[in-house]
Amino acid sequence: MKLDLSVAGDIVASMQAEILAGEKAVTKAMKVAGSNLKSDWRAQVTRAGLGRRLANSIRSKTYPKSGESLKAAALVWSNAPQIIGAHDTGPLIRSKDGFWLAIPTPAAGKGARGKALTPDAWERRRGLRLRFVYRRRGPSLLVADGRLNSRGLGVASRSKTGRGRSTVPIFLLVPQVQLSKRLNLAREADRAQAAIPELIVANWVEAKL
Repeated sequence: MKLDLSVAGDIVASMQAEILAGEKAVTKAMKVAGSNLKSDWRAQVTRAGLGRRLANSIRSKTYPKSGESLKAAALVWSNAPQIIGAHDTGPLIRSKDGFWLAIPTPAAGKGARGKALTPDAWERRRGLRLRFVYRRRGPSLLVADGRLNSRGLGVASRSKTGRGRSTVPIFLLVPQVQLSKRLNLAREADRAQAAIPELIVANWVEAKL
């Protein structure tokens, strides 16, 4: 028996073409995987009722920034990691100083750029002093002796006779709050990661055609 082994064509060129096809396939797969995960995370944030603005804080980037590589990678992150992380884990929140957490009621209104007001900031803004009301059952309160305006906000009473004046709950005081878990980002990340090998194979075949 006689065997004859020979190589048809330029093996170096063939290997180089295979490497280039692989670089294109991996880079394209990571771009698609990163973009899909960003879209899935944004959709999840929106469905959770957390708003389009927070959803748009989810961003993605593919490395290398230019060119193609077998070591291409995708990064997906949020520009508001503390807020996203809190809704993803559902942590137990306690006051930093060990006292009360002040939860604003609708009568407290909002601060600058829609941010929640602190008791000190509320007093400065409304020109009213808050009064502590202890309750054995349910949260204790910080109340203002004023009135509710037409928008349902606690404001100072202008009545000299006391007409229309009322005690308005402005803040609920609780020792801690268990934030509900409204997101499951790891689930979407696992799905995106599991889909990468199939994406690479499909793109590799496409790159060689």
